[in-house]
Amino acid sequence: MRHHAFPDGVTREGLIDWYRATRRRTRALFDLIQPDAYYDRPIALRNPVVFYEGHLPAFAVNTLIKLALKRDGIDERLETLFARGIDPEDEAAVKNPTDLWPSRDDVQAYGARADAMIEDALGNATLERDDVPELRGGEAVFTVLEHELMHQETLLYMLHNLPYAKKRTTSAPDVDTRAAAPQQRIAIPAGRATLGAARDSAFGWDNEFARITVDVDAFSIDARNVTNGDYLEFMHATGANAPHFWMRGDNGEWLWRGLLAPVPLPLDAPVYATHDEAAAYARWKGARLPTEAEYHRAAYGSPDGDERAQPWGDDAPDATRGNFDFASYEPLAAGAHPRGASAWGVLDLVGNGWEWTSTTFDAFPGFQAMPSYLPYSTDFFDGAHYVMKGASPVTARELVRRSFRNWFRPNYPFVYATFRCVY
Repeated sequence: MRHHAFPDGVTREGLIDWYRATRRRTRALFDLIQPDAYYDRPIALRNPVVFYEGHLPAFAVNTLIKLALKRDGIDERLETLFARGIDPEDEAAVKNPTDLWPSRDDVQAYGARADAMIEDALGNATLERDDVPELRGGEAVFTVLEHELMHQETLLYMLHNLPYAKKRTTSAPDVDTRAAAPQQRIAIPAGRATLGAARDSAFGWDNEFARITVDVDAFSIDARNVTNGDYLEFMHATGANAPHFWMRGDNGEWLWRGLLAPVPLPLDAPVYATHDEAAAYARWKGARLPTEAEYHRAAYGSPDGDERAQPWGDDAPDATRGNFDFASYEPLAAGAHPRGASAWGVLDLVGNGWEWTSTTFDAFPGFQAMPSYLPYSTDFFDGAHYVMKGASPVTARELVRRSFRNWFRPNYPFVYATFRCVY
């Protein structure tokens, strides 16, 4: 079993520690909400909050215990209910959530039993077998662990959209008063970029394989992300609407829609915008969004022709390199982590917000759907989603790797995504 976050090797104790730490963080996120918000759906046509507290342990049981280890689960009804949930077409089609979903006590009791079952499997079961597709390279184990990390971020998108009165804590975040790094265009010469990962190199999701190398023409790229201040100029010049993460104060001033409370709009922080908004801004600047290959060239390439594991080199991700791994719930000043710069001097390519690209999400040549989660990527190879790269403030450290790909629809306003222009 190999995982890039464990360069010294994966042990059972390490897996159990990772699982426990992940579950603790998830519980802390659910503790952000008031009890009466448990059946709310903060994002229309998404599942209510209750679904996600049941989905995470149920996914672990369905994937590792039942699918990979061929053992019985805990409660077939709940494991079916929480497998993928419902996604109604309109509000009228939704039943009263308390008629459909279990009580929170029942959901948490199921979660406690699932945790005990998963920890026992991590400590004692055969987790890696070449003759079981779901266990090759320990795939099911890492699928369960990383799945919850990704859902922590998507859960925060939902909790971010809850009214503040529905949250237990409404303390305003500290506003980063640093100025953004100076904006400049950095010339990237023509060269090659390696996308994806070599099959069997270490765990990755199916859309990360197989590795391909592409030729990239010369281009110039912004040294830092577009900021709220930059975007405000665009709005004044064009009449464009404000992004979702902005709101008006009592006196008409612009505020930042923080997770726990609004704050004065931080003009030097990266703007969070949809792909459509980002593309419109880029056109206004006479520019465009980078392709996935251009992002890779700017992030991992170097003047000597070598490619790095991370923009800053081969060192593991840590808090000195960028704003990720829950170092903050909010973005910081653009370019605030110069130690995370790429070989070309491009800043914040990992952290402070996912980076939109102009590349439609699709499979790399040689794609094979992963046995542990067959529809993970294939459901989204529809030409309607765009690749995002990098990381946001609440992207877990274990997901910060060169080959990781995220994706969303171009008009989805809730994701922690920013952008920069290329020329």
